Amino acid sequence: MFDIAFSELIVIALVALVVIGPERLPRVARTAGHLLGRLQRYVSDVKSDINREIQLEELKKMQQQVEDSARNLQSSVTQEFTSMETQLNQSLAQADTPALPPEAVEAAAPFEPPTPPTPETPAAAPQMELGFGAEQAAKKTA
Repeated sequence: MFDIAFSELIVIALVALVVIGPERLPRVARTAGHLLGRLQRYVSDVKSDINREIQLEELKKMQQQVEDSARNLQSSVTQEFTSMETQLNQSLAQADTPALPPEAVEAAAPFEPPTPPTPETPAAAPQMELGFGAEQAAKKTA
């Protein structure tokens, strides 16, 4: 981070020992360590935020490129279908189909699809009475 040599650090420590004194030097060193740690965490947080913003910006650019290519593909496919439809209509118009006279067109009935035959239901089989009801009624009345 800083370009400080070891000999310079020793000189700074000796000056701090003389100025601050041996009794308060450990407390000042501890406080300086805490502040330096907070500073490093703050710098790393700022770096990670900047990296996230850069990645987000790159993702937005990629999304825009994908959307543009999708629009271009859609327009080219639409254009091809339109040209194919035009060619088919032209070839159908040029085809040699016999033209019907207007009277025949008016007389022609509209096409109705045939109705499918309905399956016939089988006749109901006669059912036999077993007479259980009569015996139970006779028991109840007796």
